[in-house]
Amino acid sequence: MSIRLLPDALINRIAAGEVVERPASALKEVVENALDAGATQIDIRLARGGVDRIDVADNGTGIARSELPLAFERHATSKLQDDAIEQVMTLGFRGEAVPSIASVSRMTLESRPAGVDGWHRTVDHGRLDGEGPCSMPPGTRVRVEGLFANVPARRKFLRSDRAEYGACLDVVKRLAMAHPDAGFTLEHDGRRTLSVPPGQTRPQRVAALTDPQLIENSVPVDLEREGLLLGGVAGLPTFSRGVADHQFLFVNGRPVKDRLLLGAVRGAYADLLARDRHPVVALFLDCPPDLVDVNVHPAKTEVRFRDPALVRGMIVSGLRRALEVGSFRSAQPADRDAMAAWQAEPVPLANAPQSPSAHQYSVWDRRTSFSAPPPMARVETATASVPEQNSFPLGVARGQVAKTYIVAEAEDGLIIVDQHAAHERLVLERMRRALEGGRVQAQALLLPEIVELDEPACDRVEARAAELAEFGLEVERFGPAALMVRAVPAMLGQGDVISLVRDIADDLTAWDDALTLRDRLDHVAATMACHGSVRAGRVLSVTEMNALLREMEVTPHSGQCNHGRPTWVKLGHGDIEKLFGRR
Repeated sequence: MSIRLLPDALINRIAAGEVVERPASALKEVVENALDAGATQIDIRLARGGVDRIDVADNGTGIARSELPLAFERHATSKLQDDAIEQVMTLGFRGEAVPSIASVSRMTLESRPAGVDGWHRTVDHGRLDGEGPCSMPPGTRVRVEGLFANVPARRKFLRSDRAEYGACLDVVKRLAMAHPDAGFTLEHDGRRTLSVPPGQTRPQRVAALTDPQLIENSVPVDLEREGLLLGGVAGLPTFSRGVADHQFLFVNGRPVKDRLLLGAVRGAYADLLARDRHPVVALFLDCPPDLVDVNVHPAKTEVRFRDPALVRGMIVSGLRRALEVGSFRSAQPADRDAMAAWQAEPVPLANAPQSPSAHQYSVWDRRTSFSAPPPMARVETATASVPEQNSFPLGVARGQVAKTYIVAEAEDGLIIVDQHAAHERLVLERMRRALEGGRVQAQALLLPEIVELDEPACDRVEARAAELAEFGLEVERFGPAALMVRAVPAMLGQGDVISLVRDIADDLTAWDDALTLRDRLDHVAATMACHGSVRAGRVLSVTEMNALLREMEVTPHSGQCNHGRPTWVKLGHGDIEKLFGRR
């Protein structure tokens, strides 16, 4: 078979196959061009998810009439002034977007630089279909109609209009998040669905595009290392999501979906979230252009770093530092559904009979009545003066509810602490500190505990016995299907040893034999911490409750348990006043 040159029309369609996969791909290229042109306002209108029409208007620098034909030529660009492609800092630079889109749609480009008249040019599926003067303010307008109308093989692979619109919305959100200095509006089938003003701060823009509550439930990320700058917003572990669609990553202002970066985010939150929860994160990495290759993928959604280990380590350490600073915090507001469950007590009628005794009370309404014993309470003699609640962020303990929740009074509201979840986190952090010193101190059992497991599980635990000893858990084989436990971590006490060993055996079943327990340090420590923490249902003294609160205030990540759930919530004075109709 002889070699031949492909015709330009076919070359453009092949390029379109790489660059323009769906309406969202075309929209991304057009909006990136607007941003590269210095636009501070970008207005987008879509019809049928962008399949029928995409309109993008911007107030950028515009394109001169003489250069407008070049915009439709392949490999023609204003974004590379020399051959140093590795130094490119703009979003688009290949020079393929406009001709590729125009080869599979009817595309009209209108543009006007400041001080001159506007000009338009229309290309219908690769063929010039008209040009001439146009009236418009400075900037550029692009209209893409009938995408893939003449390429039925491509159009049949498009998804529903709703799905295509969802992809377009995601593209706009990511570009708007990366450029808070520019304003964006998005209309779909005549309905305004997104609007953000120009000049927002980065946290404001991220919150506006994700969840307004993120500002109160996040920590700033700020780290510099070897010429790289990492900034952004990291949601508290207690402000997590069930899907990973709230993770936004940017490299030099370019939205990317890079496995290295996503893996680093997962690593940073590994011991703070349950496996089915995902953090809300927006990270912005700025680095010299020669340290990153953005020309890996035609759509430029993937990047390649010269030193990937440096970048991964920077993201993990940057996120962990930020989360440690805000680790005392929990998702602050009381849950709205829980607040709505509060009900006003019925007002007694004037002629309602009085309570028969001082040990009972009655609640009356117009239909019926009932009596119930008074709530039980526990009183202790104070051995020391009660501290002022404004002395501590978590206040001072005032009581215990259901033998599970500590109620404390702070200067600005009421604090409710889940004693098991809180102590579980405290034990985990103690164990981490002990492991940093080499190994966890063990406490010998007065009588060794025998744990019966199936033979394969015993084999797995026995093979890791030396490593488990570093965690303070000393085990040895006791027959084909049993293990003898001689010591447990001292900080755990002598809790349910059998359940602890069985859980660790289950963990070992799920892990790769090539991984050492040190590699899974956080998971092993979390498993042990869960078994060594104060259980729900245990009565605590006031002294014990206050000691728990004080340790929480100085312990990293105490705002969430080892599974990412909050350890405490606050009912502010304003919330309490609303419950009683005082606001």
